[in-house]
Amino acid sequence: MTISSGKHSSNFRLLLIVLVIFLGSAGIGAFLLFFEGESPVVNVEQTGDYIGKKGLIRYSMSDAQSGLRSIAIWGTQGSINKILHSVSFPKASNTGMIGRAETTETVTFDTKKEGFIDGPMSFRFEVADYSFRGWFQGNKTIVNKEVTVDTLPPQLQILHSEKYISPGGAGVTIYRLSDSKCTSGVTINGQFHPGFLVGDGRPDTYISYFALPYDTQKIDSLTLSAIDFAGNETITPFTTVYKSVAQKTDTINVSDSFIGTKIPEFQQYYPEMKGELIDQYLYTNTTIRDQNNKRISELCGNPLPNRLWQGYFSRFAGSPRAGFADHRSYIYNGKTVDHQVHLGVDIASTSNAEVRAANKGKIIFADYLGIYGNMILIDHGQGIFSLYSHLSQMKVSPGNEVDKKSVIGLTGTTGMAGGDHLHFSVLVNGVFVMPKEWWDEHWIEVTIEAPLAQSKF
Repeated sequence: MTISSGKHSSNFRLLLIVLVIFLGSAGIGAFLLFFEGESPVVNVEQTGDYIGKKGLIRYSMSDAQSGLRSIAIWGTQGSINKILHSVSFPKASNTGMIGRAETTETVTFDTKKEGFIDGPMSFRFEVADYSFRGWFQGNKTIVNKEVTVDTLPPQLQILHSEKYISPGGAGVTIYRLSDSKCTSGVTINGQFHPGFLVGDGRPDTYISYFALPYDTQKIDSLTLSAIDFAGNETITPFTTVYKSVAQKTDTINVSDSFIGTKIPEFQQYYPEMKGELIDQYLYTNTTIRDQNNKRISELCGNPLPNRLWQGYFSRFAGSPRAGFADHRSYIYNGKTVDHQVHLGVDIASTSNAEVRAANKGKIIFADYLGIYGNMILIDHGQGIFSLYSHLSQMKVSPGNEVDKKSVIGLTGTTGMAGGDHLHFSVLVNGVFVMPKEWWDEHWIEVTIEAPLAQSKF
């Protein structure tokens, strides 16, 4: 009987130990499950340091454990302490990811209606998750961000505006701006052209070079604008006279021998081309042409802020072979198979002739680019660029600085070139324009230099 009692007692103790271990493990598991201690992650870097008339708050928040429970944003300035935004997330389940895993929001508010005035203020972001910690209130993250309220819009004064402009032409607007911490410039028919300090020591005077694409039918809108860091914007409409130009046409006869010579070159760079040789040629002349022009526009998207060029742009010596904005019809076996517009000037000289920079600038591209073949693009500052293509050799690299008439390459037949020549283009903020204006010393003086000098008075 004593032995039996001992066995029962031993079994009971063993069962009790197992039960304690089980309950302890369950308790630890429950604690880890419901009392997780990872705080929500708060990112408010997209909220700017300045707040304008229209308050703008951007945030991203996440919680990888129990999920987001609530978000509250407070605005504080002096004695004012207001809640500007609050949101609660309902339970999605009872365990695991209970609340929202992540959220990104933009909050707007009327600064003046909320009682805030120009000067310093702060935002307080309070975020809680679905953990049982903090007496079931969850883990909390609090982030403070100091900002400046600025509700005064920048002031603009136009000192000079272009009187006339034609499709493919360029012009300038010179203006005075009260706040240097602004993005400003001219918008014509929806195309924005940034403004830059004129560079003669005046801290408040800017110039914007703008252009009309070759196919513009009329000027629908033309404004000068400035927007500061707080989002306050001033828009000043102005006018210029639209002068039409006669459309020029040209015919290009496409032969099998020409196609047979060119397609192998393009296939090296564009293996996706399919079909007969004529199909591949048309793909190059259309799709690849569009891709190339888009790439050129992108390259012109971040111009140097200082004006590097001086005086008129030098013209490559030789005979003109094709003009700017020539509307070309492509004829193959007696039929018209394509239409394109020539966005530059073709000039023929001797084979492998030296090509020189048209003006001082910085090389931003020197590589192969489809229909342009070996191509060089120079940034002359403040939105002005020059392009040289079909080169047989390139003697510069991106980052090189060049002076006017520096040798940058040799003419050739790369790309969609039927014979050795230079294709030369000028661009204003990515818009192809008439090179002849920039070759003309008188046009430079009347359009740019004289207005700059007169704007000082």
